[in-house]
Amino acid sequence: MSRISIGTRGSKLALWQAEWVKSELKRIYPDLKIELNKIKTTGDKILDVPLAQVGGKGLFVKEIEEALLRHEADIAVHSIKDVPTEFPDSLYLAVICKREDPRDAFISRIRNSQFAICKFKDLPDGAKIGTSSLRRSCQLLNIRPDLKIEQLRGNLDTRLKKLDEGHFDAIILAAAGVKRLGLQSRITEILPFEISLPAIGQGAIGIECRIEDRSINNLIAPLNHPETSICVKAERAFLKQLEGGCQVPIAAYARIASQDSKLIMDGLVGSITGDRIIKGHIEGSPEHAESLGVTLAEDILSRGAKEILDEVYNKCSPGINGEISS
Repeated sequence: MSRISIGTRGSKLALWQAEWVKSELKRIYPDLKIELNKIKTTGDKILDVPLAQVGGKGLFVKEIEEALLRHEADIAVHSIKDVPTEFPDSLYLAVICKREDPRDAFISRIRNSQFAICKFKDLPDGAKIGTSSLRRSCQLLNIRPDLKIEQLRGNLDTRLKKLDEGHFDAIILAAAGVKRLGLQSRITEILPFEISLPAIGQGAIGIECRIEDRSINNLIAPLNHPETSICVKAERAFLKQLEGGCQVPIAAYARIASQDSKLIMDGLVGSITGDRIIKGHIEGSPEHAESLGVTLAEDILSRGAKEILDEVYNKCSPGINGEISS
């Protein structure tokens, strides 16, 4: 194969990810011609409505998947946390690339060349926090119920501009996206998992393609990162077992311990208001990654998460399985 087309969203972060995949493929196959097919998704078009109120799964991937099915793209590059756990017939997640920092970043305004608020714990009573994520707001409100959480959507530049204009005291973004766009100097504090457990697959890039396209599958196989792939599969199995039907307060993070190579995973389900959070922890062999994710989900469901999720689903129409990038 001498030429391939990459389907991608047109945001700065999405294009960075697509360009990174392109450069990795060019490194392996110097003569390969690669073009980017920029596709506007439903999630890119609807910016004035909270995601939990927007119907339909896969708001940031559906149109790209349709391009794959029409053979207008050979592969699609996604942020894993945008990818639903169910795929159209004949498509699948073929590759999961090495993960960037999976944590959330706390970003406050800069005043006189210094951060106005230096740490999350220093936020004043009633501080205004910008985030589009129910997962983040749930966990923050659980620790600090006094905080005022307000919707923040748009690309990274737009969000930072709104912060700098004084609309918020601080905003929460995925550290991976901020770092990938070279804006790590804007990060005030990386939030520990005890404050904010990440979204499923946060920080990882996935490559989707047609199952039957053997040449493409072989071409992109070297980009798969085995350890990241195992961990993300465990997290996605956890999400799938919870049947996340709309943007819900679900979080999980899996990693492989360096000392004994065990897969360690933490997960949670919370109420929208943050007054209830059910947490779980599991350890086991990486060979059983997906079954560990399912077991952890069943444990959390049995301890009250089912009632919380039923309440959330009754309050929002079916939507995306994850949350918006960055």
